[in-house]
Amino acid sequence: MKFCKKCKRTYEDTQEFCTNCKNRKPLTEITDSNTPVYLISADGFERERIQTALTDNGIPNDSVIKEEDIMPEAVKGCSTSWRDILVPYSAYEKAYDICVGIGAIKPDGEIEVIDEEPQQEEFEEMAPAKRATVKVVSAILFVIVAALVIFGTDAITGFIKGLFQ
Repeated sequence: MKFCKKCKRTYEDTQEFCTNCKNRKPLTEITDSNTPVYLISADGFERERIQTALTDNGIPNDSVIKEEDIMPEAVKGCSTSWRDILVPYSAYEKAYDICVGIGAIKPDGEIEVIDEEPQQEEFEEMAPAKRATVKVVSAILFVIVAALVIFGTDAITGFIKGLFQ
């Protein structure tokens, strides 16, 4: 088994270069069973949950900052910086199984994204006649709303003036 010294990801022996960080240095053979290797990336509560589960099962782990957060911890009350969780190579399989067990990693190897952005809705193309009608109706409604705001403001100011005469 080989790993990238920069991002700590593991690769099969046939792989020559890291596909994650695009490091152009050749991958290094894992010779020491205590070599830290990448397990998963997580932030905030999810990172704490994963690290607690690993520690409770006797697996030493560490996290390194993957992506620095702009807003400081003191403002938000917790750290939401994305961190890579590293475990010793000898404990990788057990750590992986624990992450699958707690739902942090899907069994097929895909990482479950919790804070995923909502997907954009698909819109149908509108016919030109319908588009023109919508524009005209929208313009008319805008003029009506603007007139109501102006007349309403005028009525309210007239009422308030009447109270002081």
